[in-house]
Amino acid sequence: MAVEFRVLGDLDVRVDGRAVRIGHARQQCVLAALLVEPNRVVATGQLISRVWGDEVPDGAAATLRGYLSRLRHALAGVDDVRIVRRHPGYLLAVDPDHVDLHRFRALTEQARRTADDATAIGCLERALGLWRGDAFGGLTTPWLAAYRQTLDRQRLAATLDRNDIALRRGAHARLLPDVLDLSGRYPWDERLAAQAMLALYRCGRQADALEHFHRMRRRLAAEVGADPSPPLAQLYQQILTADAAIAPPDPPGGGEPSSTATGTARNAGTVPRQLPASPGVFAGRTAQLARLDEQLADAGHPDGAGSPVVISSIGGGGGVGKTWLALRWAHANAGRFPDGQLYVNLRGFDPTADPVTWPVAVRGFLEALGVEPARVPADPEAQASLYRTLVAGRRLLVVLDDARDAATVVPLLPGTPTSAVLVTSRRQLAGLVTTHGARPLPLDVLPDDEARELIVRQVGAARVAGQPDAVAAILRFCGGLPLALGIVAARAALNPELALSSVAAELTSAAGPLDALTGDEVTTNLRVVLSRSLAALTPAAAEVFALLGLAPGPDIGRAAAASLTARTPAELRPPLRELVDAHLVQEHVAGRYRMHDLVRSFAVERASGDPAGSRSAMRRLVDHHLHTAHAAALLLSPQRDPLTLAPAAPGVTAERLDDLPAALAWFTDEHQVLLATIEHAAGNGLDVATGQLSWTLATYFDRQGHWHDWAAVARRAVEATGRSGDRPAQAQAHRLLAGACSNLGRHAEAQRNLFAALDLFAALGDDEGRAHTHFDLSMLHDRQRQPREALPHARRSLALYERVGSPLKQAVALNAIGWYHSQLGEHHDAITFCRRALALAERAGSAYGQANTWDSIGFAHHHLGEYEDAVDCFRQALALFAEIGDRHAEGIVLDHLGDTWAAAGRADAARDAWRRSLALYEELGHADAEAVRRKLHR
Repeated sequence: MAVEFRVLGDLDVRVDGRAVRIGHARQQCVLAALLVEPNRVVATGQLISRVWGDEVPDGAAATLRGYLSRLRHALAGVDDVRIVRRHPGYLLAVDPDHVDLHRFRALTEQARRTADDATAIGCLERALGLWRGDAFGGLTTPWLAAYRQTLDRQRLAATLDRNDIALRRGAHARLLPDVLDLSGRYPWDERLAAQAMLALYRCGRQADALEHFHRMRRRLAAEVGADPSPPLAQLYQQILTADAAIAPPDPPGGGEPSSTATGTARNAGTVPRQLPASPGVFAGRTAQLARLDEQLADAGHPDGAGSPVVISSIGGGGGVGKTWLALRWAHANAGRFPDGQLYVNLRGFDPTADPVTWPVAVRGFLEALGVEPARVPADPEAQASLYRTLVAGRRLLVVLDDARDAATVVPLLPGTPTSAVLVTSRRQLAGLVTTHGARPLPLDVLPDDEARELIVRQVGAARVAGQPDAVAAILRFCGGLPLALGIVAARAALNPELALSSVAAELTSAAGPLDALTGDEVTTNLRVVLSRSLAALTPAAAEVFALLGLAPGPDIGRAAAASLTARTPAELRPPLRELVDAHLVQEHVAGRYRMHDLVRSFAVERASGDPAGSRSAMRRLVDHHLHTAHAAALLLSPQRDPLTLAPAAPGVTAERLDDLPAALAWFTDEHQVLLATIEHAAGNGLDVATGQLSWTLATYFDRQGHWHDWAAVARRAVEATGRSGDRPAQAQAHRLLAGACSNLGRHAEAQRNLFAALDLFAALGDDEGRAHTHFDLSMLHDRQRQPREALPHARRSLALYERVGSPLKQAVALNAIGWYHSQLGEHHDAITFCRRALALAERAGSAYGQANTWDSIGFAHHHLGEYEDAVDCFRQALALFAEIGDRHAEGIVLDHLGDTWAAAGRADAARDAWRRSLALYEELGHADAEAVRRKLHR
């Protein structure tokens, strides 16, 4: 089936030309947020921010999952379109050519790449024809509003490009109504004004063309106190004198005029060519170069609402390749700036010299522009004024490299919109973005394919191809950091006889990762580069940086970081903001922070000077996760008996989770961190915490289908409780490990652990523990399709639960007994037992117990041929499982529902239920997916 996503107007999805209902506006916003970045993971926090802005409701993560589930359902059956859960968020797998936004961008890019006007204008006409109104019409969120403005600018830029080509081809008469209409909507755009003037003049309306200029001049004088730009004034003079250079060309596309409305290069003054050499070895950064093309596409012709000069600010940590990228783009686009290129290394973080002040940089620019020393004013402000005067109206590219702060950059900005500025900095320069409209371009590490390309270019393709394992090891070690890759590749290139496997071995055998990346010069010594970034921090930020390096896992949440550093969240906010601004820490998802592995190694080195402080910090972090996870586990499963936790260490503030969706979202966000925390606790003698953390994760792992992770942490718990000699905790750990093994199909291992738990509970005289274990044994037999063997264990667990007085657990056991009767074909008996279970579960308020029991009753009704009753039961179960977030159970019930619809002769409804079940199983990686898939294809 052919699918088309249209967002350049009201959001519209069509399959084979038929409109598909996507749901309410908020749900459409979720789809829109994924469509703008097809085939790329959009983090959960970023999705929430895009959909709700600053007004995020309680339980937003759970609501988001509901929206995504309904979107999957709406798009079910559409070929090659899938919404996939992939850490740390979601991905919409779709051919970008099926999305009108990305077809628009591809066509405009194709137009800009071609030198043939006929091809270019054809591409632009097709691109502009995709628009049906305002992008994402009818959808209103802060993110969409900002993104809509970006798309409007791109649409305008494409329109102006189309107009320029049309004018060159003599299509002024056809173009005139459009440019006059656009001029009313964009009265400040001087490029558009020039096009309107030229079209009017060529249509024989010289007086109207001159009046158009006068209106623009009066508007500029009244509103901003400025004169029209030199190119526009030049066009006015040409129209006034009927200059032959602007006469109409021979249509279609005959001889081009010697001057267009955009103006020509000025010859006045010296033409500076200050760019340093382009990087000799450069690889990748295709997307970033394209982004710079986009950001600086309208350099010299900004719209009236834009900044006076187009500025792109490339930000990133030390060694990430900011200067390389800036120079690569600058050299490739030097021809667009015929009046020259100015460059200064501001040395904001240079380890060999002090930063360059802006007055020094201005004097260098004046010299490059041909100003005699005697004409340079003494006052720095006057020098800056002279600089702006000299570059006014000239088409220049100004590259300001390694800026320490925005205050150094601002005096170096040209004052007219004909120039463009590229700034690089290790800081974010938020002030430049806020006050001067700079367009930020954050630079991260290279992906593996681009990192490999960099090594190939340095050492040769044959050498790389011959040692793939060594190259893979080098890539893993460097983690995509260009400086690290450059140091290692240079070492290999200087020793052509040295095997790459030897280079890789040197990296891993060094005393520390940073010791392996010590170049011959300070600028190629990663430790020195990072030290300069650290030296620019406040003491509080430097302390937080060192402690953050200790945190296990891929990232850390803000609340956990507060406990790690023994600060309140409010106290932590300024140093965290400083670290993000310095690109030493990345806030990759709102409220979550991570470091590059090599930067982390540097942070750990800084923390090693205070071993006692490091141990205390890690104890606080373990306590933070344990106390928060315990509260979250009880929200997921209120019927679980709580643990007895020791008080948290001083300085720990556990997170407050108000409801089940919040608990589920927290576990999802902290999943990988909790695994790493358990590994840390197990390896550092924190045996009690190891066992207790494993306990807190069991329900979440079970419901989300993370059974391999569950088995791993349960093994750590068995080992830890064995070392500590805590026999009750050891018995529970054996039970938890058995549960994971059972889900993984490792039935023999599960049975061994359950018998071990049963022996321990018997020795302790713990009847409730024995009841739990007998119930687990019944479930294990059920998984092996052995209901006759399962039934005695379920009855034994019921008797023990009745002895200890646990109504909710009695409900669970009664439901199991009913289920096994159904498996044996005794469906009336099954319903009797399950109705007793349902009554107990309802009185206890257990949504989970009710959901399981509704599924069992529905199964019995199905096999009695009572299909309508079965469907009602399954719907009850689905609603409850969705509420508590048990996706595995949802998949099971949907499979059962599909079977019932099929038996009732409702083939379409059956296939719909099976598709939804299969989607959940595939997302979980569950083995039962194949059985459901077979049902769909039979």
